Amino acid sequence: MIEALQFSFIQHALLAGILVSFASGIIGSLIVVNRMVFLAGGIAHASYGGIGVAVFLGLPIFLGASVFAVLAALFIASLTLHKRHRMDTFIGLIWAVGMAIGVVLIDLTPGYHVDMISYLFGSILAVSTQDLYFMSALLGVTVFVMVFWYREILAVSYDSQYASLRGINVALWYRVILILSALTVVVAIKVVGLILVIAMLTIPVYIAERLSNSLRSMMFLSGLIATLFTLLGLGVSYYYNITSGASIILISAMGLGLFLLLYPKLKANR
Repeated sequence: MIEALQFSFIQHALLAGILVSFASGIIGSLIVVNRMVFLAGGIAHASYGGIGVAVFLGLPIFLGASVFAVLAALFIASLTLHKRHRMDTFIGLIWAVGMAIGVVLIDLTPGYHVDMISYLFGSILAVSTQDLYFMSALLGVTVFVMVFWYREILAVSYDSQYASLRGINVALWYRVILILSALTVVVAIKVVGLILVIAMLTIPVYIAERLSNSLRSMMFLSGLIATLFTLLGLGVSYYYNITSGASIILISAMGLGLFLLLYPKLKANR
C-alpha cells in the first residue's frame, strides 16, 4: 500500500475516506440518537433522483444529488416534525419516488451515461479535487455547528419537549440535523454507495456508543473508528482488487463482530 501512495487517486481516496469518516461519525451519532436510521436510508435512495436530474440536465452529479437530498430532507422535516411516529410512511414514499425519478430521467437521457453502478456501490478511487473541496467544506460546517450549538442540538436530540420549554427552536434544529444528514449521506455515497451508506453511518456509532459517556465523545470516537475501518477497507480493496465500498463495509462488519465478542469481557473487567 505504501508504494501506491505516489498515485494521486490513492491520495485523494485516503483523504476522502478520512473526511467522510469523521463527517459520518458526527452525523451518524445524531441519526442514531434521534432514531432516524431509516431516514438516512430514505434520503440516500431519494438522492438517486438528484443524480438522474444532474445526468439529464448535464449538471455536476454532486450538485444534483445534494440539492435533491436537501429538498427531500426538508420535505420529510415538514411532514414529520409533529408526527414522528408516521415517519416511516413518508420516508418509504420519498425513497421509492426518488429512485423512480432517477431511473426514468437516466433512461430519457440521450447518449452515453456515466457509470451509475459506482453510485450504488461507491467509487472512492474516482474522487476528484472538487469532491475533496466539497467534503472538506461539509466537515468544516458540521464541526462549526456542533461546536457553537452543541447544547441546542443535544437538547433537541434527547428531549425535544424539554428543549422547547427552554425556548430552543426545535423546528429549526430538527431541520438543521436533517440537512446535515442529507449532505453527509451524499458524500458517503461517493465512498460506499447509496446501498451501503446506512452501514457506514451506524456501525462505528454502535461501537462508539457503548464506549462513550457523552454525545460529544461518541461523535469523536465514531469518527476515529470509521476512519480505521475505511483505511483498512481501502487496503484490502487495493491488495485483492475488489470494490472499495463493499470492502469497507465488510471490514466494518467484521470489526463489529469482533467488538461484540470482546465487549462483554471488557465490561466484566471494568
